[in-house]
Amino acid sequence: MLQKREKVLLLRTFQGRTLRIVREHYLRPSVPCHSPLCPQPAACRNDGKLLSSDVTHYMIPDWKVVQDYLEILEFPELKGIIFMQTACQTVQHQRGRRQYNKLRNLLKDARHDCILFANEFQQYCYLPRERGESMEKWQTRSIYNAAVWYYHHCQNRMPIVMVTEDEEAIQQYGSETEGVFVISFKNYLDNFWPDLKAAHELCDSILQSRRERENESQESHGKEYAEHLPLEVLEAGIKSGRYIQGILNVNKHRAQIEAFVRLQGASCKDSGLVSDILIHGMKARNRSIHGDVVVVELLPKNEWKGRTAALCENDSDDKASGDPPSEPMPTGRVVGILQKNWRDYVVTFPSKEEVQSQGKNAQKILVTPWDYRIPKIRISTQQAEALQDFRVVVRIDSWESTSVYPNGHFVRVLGRIGDLEGEIATILVENSISVVPFSEAQMCEMPVNTPGNPWKVSPEEERERKDLRETHLVFSIDPKGCEDVDDTLSVRTLANGSLELGVHIADVTHFVPPSSYIDTEARTRATTYYLADRRYDMLPSILSADLCSLLGGVDRSNKTLADSLDNANDPNDPIVNRLLRSMATQAMSNALYFSTGSCAEEEFHHYGLALDKYTHFTSPIRRYSDIVVHRLLMAAISKDKKMEIKDNLLSNKDLEELCRHINNRNRAAQHSQKQSTELFQCMYFKDKDPENEERCISDGVIYSIRTNGVLVFIPRFGIKGAAYLRNKDGLVISCGSDSRSEWKPGSLQRFQNKITSTTTGGESVTFHLFDHVTVRISVQASRCHSDTIRLEIISNKPYMIPDTELFQQSSLLLKSDLVKEVTRSVEEAQLAQEVKVNVIQEDYQKYCQTKGRSLYTLLEEIRDLALLDVSNSYVM
Repeated sequence: MLQKREKVLLLRTFQGRTLRIVREHYLRPSVPCHSPLCPQPAACRNDGKLLSSDVTHYMIPDWKVVQDYLEILEFPELKGIIFMQTACQTVQHQRGRRQYNKLRNLLKDARHDCILFANEFQQYCYLPRERGESMEKWQTRSIYNAAVWYYHHCQNRMPIVMVTEDEEAIQQYGSETEGVFVISFKNYLDNFWPDLKAAHELCDSILQSRRERENESQESHGKEYAEHLPLEVLEAGIKSGRYIQGILNVNKHRAQIEAFVRLQGASCKDSGLVSDILIHGMKARNRSIHGDVVVVELLPKNEWKGRTAALCENDSDDKASGDPPSEPMPTGRVVGILQKNWRDYVVTFPSKEEVQSQGKNAQKILVTPWDYRIPKIRISTQQAEALQDFRVVVRIDSWESTSVYPNGHFVRVLGRIGDLEGEIATILVENSISVVPFSEAQMCEMPVNTPGNPWKVSPEEERERKDLRETHLVFSIDPKGCEDVDDTLSVRTLANGSLELGVHIADVTHFVPPSSYIDTEARTRATTYYLADRRYDMLPSILSADLCSLLGGVDRSNKTLADSLDNANDPNDPIVNRLLRSMATQAMSNALYFSTGSCAEEEFHHYGLALDKYTHFTSPIRRYSDIVVHRLLMAAISKDKKMEIKDNLLSNKDLEELCRHINNRNRAAQHSQKQSTELFQCMYFKDKDPENEERCISDGVIYSIRTNGVLVFIPRFGIKGAAYLRNKDGLVISCGSDSRSEWKPGSLQRFQNKITSTTTGGESVTFHLFDHVTVRISVQASRCHSDTIRLEIISNKPYMIPDTELFQQSSLLLKSDLVKEVTRSVEEAQLAQEVKVNVIQEDYQKYCQTKGRSLYTLLEEIRDLALLDVSNSYVM
C-alpha cells in the first residue's frame, strides 16, 4: 500500500523571488534492502546485488563522508557499505555529474561490497524536514533514522556503524540505539581497519588538505580572482542572453594564456556566435579548469583578441612568441562554473633543489601536472623528497578566490619517472581508464570452454539460427595471428550465376544479458583500449578471443549483413596521398554516437561517413555501442515472438546519457593510443645519438605552414611534429648551395602555402606545402611531462624518395619493430636489475652476522645523520 506525502520545495526564480512548490512523494512499506539477513526477501524484492554474508558489521556513511572520502570508500577491502539515497542525492547536487557517476559505478561494480538503499521511499525511514532545520542536519538525521530501521529490519543480527563528520551527531546519536554506533570516519579506520595503511595515508592527506584550506580562508584577505556569481544569477543571465554557457578547452601549447569555450545547449543556438570564445590569460579563466562547464561574459569588441598562429614548444612557456595574432575573435571572461569536471591528475613533485629552496620543513608543495592544460596544484605533504622521482596521483579539493593555485591532496604513487610501466599507468589515469581484472562474479557468468569441457552450440540455438556451414564458403580477412576475429565473410553462387557476399558478426549479446554483471562492466569500459604494446579488453578473453571470435573450423553464432566496400587508390605519390587523407579526417569533427530521439533528422548526417544515416554493429566484442545496436535489431526482428527483449531496451533519456559516456570513452581510447605510441617513439630514440645514428636522419613531408615553422610528417616512423624555422635566439634557417641548413640572422615571411626565410645577407630559401625535406630526430626530455619528439630540418632536399609500395610496407614493419625493440630493452633492463638485487641478497646472506639491526647498519645511519645539512634548524 503506497502512502502519499507532500514534499515542499522552495526554489528561487530568475527574478529573485522565492517560489514554493509542492510535490507528491509516495512511500512504500518495503523497498529492496539487499541484505542476506532480510527476513522477508520476497517482500523486499532483493534482486541482483546483495551484501556479503561474511562481514562483522554494516557501515553507513553520512552525506559528508560520501562527499569527502569517496576515494577511500572505493577500497575493495571495505565491505558491507550501505549508501543511503539521501547521501547519494547530496553528492549529485553538490559535487556534479562526474563525482555522482563515480558513485553510481561503484554501486554497480560487482567487485565492491556495497549497495544503495532508497531510504526516502521507505515508509518507516522517511523523515520530513522540520521547520527551521538546516538541510545538513536533516540529511544526517534522515540517514541515522534509516540506519536504526535497517538494524531492526535485519532482526538486530548485524551491528550498524554510521560514520559522520558531525561532532554533534556523534554526541547525540552515539549511544542512543543499542547495536547502532555513530563515530567519525577517522575513528572508524583506526578501530576497524588499523592495518589498511593506504587508506590511513589517504585519509590523513585529505584531512591535512582540509585543515590547510580552512586556515587559508581565515588568514587570507586579498583576492587573486573575482568571486563567481551565484547560481541563480548565472541561470538568469544565460536565459536572458547576457551570459553564455560552454565547456572550457585549454590550449595545451599555450596553457597559461589561451583557452576556448565551446558553446553548449541553448547558448549555441541563441548567441549568434559562429566560433568559440577566446579566454585570454589565467585571470579571465577565473579558477576554471580544462573540461569544466563554465559561464562566460563577452568582453567589448575593442578588447577582443586573436589566437596565435606560431608554433610553441610546450608550453609551459608563458611568454608570447612575438608573432602577430590572427584576426580578433569573440573574447570573454569566466564569471561562474556550473559543473566542475575534476578528476585524478598525475603530477610530479619538484626536484630536490626546488624542495630545499622552500625550506626543510615546508609542507605546502607545488606539484606540476603531467597534462600541460592543468595548473600547478598545491598539496600538503612531508614526503616531497621521497616522491620526487615518481609519478604521483593527486586530486583537487578546492580553489578559493584568495589562492593563486588550487589545493589538493596526495592519493597514490604510480611508478618511477621514465619507467615504461609507470608511464603507461600515467596515460591510463590521465584518460580515466580503469584496467582492473574482471571480478569473480563477472567471470561466473561466462560460459566454460576447456579441452575437457568444450562449449557447443545447443540444439535449441541451432534450430533458431540459419546454418551456413554446408551452403556457404565462410572465411576471415583478419590478419594471421589476430585473436579478436569479430567478423567473417561468406560467398556463395546464386541461381542466376551472381555471387552473394555476406558479412557475419559474432552474436555477443547472446552471452551478455542486459543488466548482468558483465554487461555493467562492458558498459562502463565502453570499448577495448588498444595501446602500442598491449590492449585492455571490453569483455573477458573467453568471449573476445574465443567463443565470440569467429575462428576457422569452429561453430559460432552470428548476425549477417550483406555489404560491399569501395577501394580508393592514388598512384601518383602514395606518401602525400596517405597524408592528405589523414589530414582530411583530422580536419573534421569526430563522428559521435547519438540517440535518434534526441536529434532532428536533418542533423543525422556526418561528412566523414558519406551517408545521411549511418550506424554500425560489426564489432560487439570491442564496442558497447554495437551491443546496443544488436539488441535493437533483435527487438525489431523478434516483434512477433514471445520474447522479453523490449523490456530491456533503454529509454531515450538513458540512451542519450549512454551515448555521451561512449563518446567520452572513445575519445579516451583514441588519446591513450596516440599517447602510448608517442611514448614508444620517444623511448626508441631517447638513447640514440642524433648526430651519428643513421636512424635519427629521415625523410619528411611538410603538411602545415605556421608563422615561425612548419609541421612535418615522417613516413618511416609515422611521426608528426614541429620543425622550427626560427630558433629561440631569433635566428632563421638558411640553406646553402649544398642544401645543408644553418642558423643566421634574418626574417620569415609566411604565405598561404609556403614560407620564406631570408637572411640579412640576402640568402633566401622557401619551403612549400608537401615539400620533402631531410630532418634529424631527437628527444626533448621532460621531467614533469611526457617526453616529446624534436624535429630539425637539416636539408631542404629529400633524404630518401619514397616512390614504391615496398617502402610503405617496410615503414609499417619498422613501426612494429620499434615497439618490439623498446619492449626488449625494457625487459633486459629489468632482468639486469633483478640479477643485481639477487647478487646483493646472496652477498648479504653470505656475510651478514645478525638477523636484526646490525652494528654496520647503525654506523651507516650515524654517518648519514652526520652528513645532513642542519643549518636551517638554527635559523631564527
